[in-house]
Amino acid sequence: MIRAMRLRLTLEYDGTRFRGWAVQPSLRTVEGVVRDALGWVYSSHENLAVAGRTDTGVHALGQVVSVDVEGGPPVERASEALNTPLPDDVSVIAAEEVGPDFHARHSARERSYRYRIWTRRTPSPFELRRSYWYPGRLDYDALAECADLLIGTHDFRAFTRTETQHHSFKREVREAAWFERGDALELEITANSFLRHMVRVLVGTMLEQTPADLARLLEGAPRDDAGKTAPPWGLYLERVEY
Repeated sequence: MIRAMRLRLTLEYDGTRFRGWAVQPSLRTVEGVVRDALGWVYSSHENLAVAGRTDTGVHALGQVVSVDVEGGPPVERASEALNTPLPDDVSVIAAEEVGPDFHARHSARERSYRYRIWTRRTPSPFELRRSYWYPGRLDYDALAECADLLIGTHDFRAFTRTETQHHSFKREVREAAWFERGDALELEITANSFLRHMVRVLVGTMLEQTPADLARLLEGAPRDDAGKTAPPWGLYLERVEY
């Protein structure tokens, strides 16, 4: 029997058919299917932690979980073993043994998200639930200016839900930029941590308001002053750095 060890797993998933990450009774969640796979592969598992809980419909390219396991295959076979029981819309793309002090959420130094907008005048069936179809006029210079304004430490209370458990709304954005990639426009943003819905509200606000408006909102304005929340299917958790 393989000794007990702590694993760091990197996951990709399509969030379309999941009700977010966290386990919920009678609902299909990413955590739920991951726990089922862990139970299928290992004799025991505990202390499952995730780098960032994703909402319903949100995707991940580099989600990270940590978990203590016992009684399964060696670490070099963990990805293959877990992918056997996992459904097709989730994949373990990397697995490694880590020390007992590693924690997927608490050890993270920064997280990066991508928000994808489909700008073509006609929709694409291949982009359905993969991006936000927005055929309206876009001011690319204004969007670039808005992204520049995000860099630094700001009060982001205007960009999260009014009902929240957060007590501090200051976050440090380390990188933010828009990129044109064919018919897609993508925001890439990296911060020490994110508030719930923060990226989606930032995107919705940048599409509706001016850079001057955004600058004022970053001073701690209320949620009602910001724009709408962009839909979840354009959002991807891209990577987590430790």
